[in-house]
Amino acid sequence: MSASLSDFLSQNLMLVALFFVSGSMLLWPTFAKLLGAGGKELGTLETTRLMNSGTALVLDIRDNAEFNNGRIPKSKNIPLAEIASRHAEISKFKDKPVIVTCGANNRSPAAIRALKANGFTDVYSLQGGFSAWQQASLPVEK
Repeated sequence: MSASLSDFLSQNLMLVALFFVSGSMLLWPTFAKLLGAGGKELGTLETTRLMNSGTALVLDIRDNAEFNNGRIPKSKNIPLAEIASRHAEISKFKDKPVIVTCGANNRSPAAIRALKANGFTDVYSLQGGFSAWQQASLPVEK
């Protein structure tokens, strides 16, 4: 039986490789969260609590067009592509809570890594992004 398994593997090497690559891609988000690569996630309730405390910054990393179509009140817009060059604009928040949001929380991990690399210590991601904010019927500015 082991001979037939080794024959199958050798004859279907591309399929086996595809299986392992696709499996690892499916599991990567879970591993990234476990390793802290994406930072801690906050729901809309925790986000509004931090916003109401007056010490938190909501950093919207969507591009300008997306931001101008609707945003979380009092949020600051720095598109993801500009985080590395514009982090000094928000340097007063290095030791305060920074809540990163994008459209659906798929770009936030990259921004969080960039912020942490520049000395930001208390960085969170809005779980579900701006879409979750809208679905919770929370206020939106235009």
